Amino acid sequence: AAMELPPSHYPAARAAALATSYLCYRRGGPGRGLALRDVRRARRQDIDGVGHKYHLELVLEDVLDKDSTVNCTAEVLYHLGNKHIAPDVQFTIEGELKNTNEADNIFYNRIKSLEKELVAENIPDSHGNVSPELEPIHLLAWVASGYVIWQNSTENTKFQLAHVKHVKQVKRSDEYLEFDYTILLHEMVSQEIIPWQMTVLWHPRHGVRVTQASRQPKH
Repeated sequence: AAMELPPSHYPAARAAALATSYLCYRRGGPGRGLALRDVRRARRQDIDGVGHKYHLELVLEDVLDKDSTVNCTAEVLYHLGNKHIAPDVQFTIEGELKNTNEADNIFYNRIKSLEKELVAENIPDSHGNVSPELEPIHLLAWVASGYVIWQNSTENTKFQLAHVKHVKQVKRSDEYLEFDYTILLHEMVSQEIIPWQMTVLWHPRHGVRVTQASRQPKH
C-alpha cells in the first residue's frame, strides 16, 4: 500500500523535482522548458527488495509562458542499494503542451545559417538576464540538464540548473545541431554547486539527446 505524504514534504518535493527534470528532457527543447508549479498529491510505496516508489500528481508550467500549465501524473522509483542506477520515471501528461514547431524551425535555420559556430558564456548574465537570441540556447541547456539530473539523482538529492558557464556549437556533417556546454548544477540539499560538461544534440523532429555528460572538478 502507498502512504500519503504532505505535498510540501521534502521527499515528495525532491521526487517531484526529479520527475519534472526528466519530463523536461523528454518533452522540452529550445522553444519549451517545463518547470514545477505545484505538487497536488504525493504517495510513497515501499517495495521490498526493490526501492521506494513515489506516485505524484503535478502541475507544470511553461518556462516562457507562466500562464500555460498542464497537469501530469508521474511515478518515480528509486532503487535500493548503493550501485548507481538512475531512478525509473514514468509520466502521463493530461492535455496538450504548446506547439513549438515554428519557434523550433526558426532557431534551427538561424543556427544552421551561421557562418561561424556560435559561442557564448555566462547565461544568464550577472544581472540575471538572458538576451532573446540566447533564450533558445538557455532553454536547451535547461532541457538537457534534465538528463544529467535524472542520471545522477538519488532519493536524497534535489538538483537545479544554476548557470550556463560556456557553450560552443560543434560543426557537424549531418542534420543535427551539436552544442558543447559547461553548466553549473545547484544541489539544493547539500548546497553544493557542481560543474558539468555535456554534449547535446538537437533536431526539430527528433528532440534533444545528451550524448556525453561528465562531472567536472571544481575550480
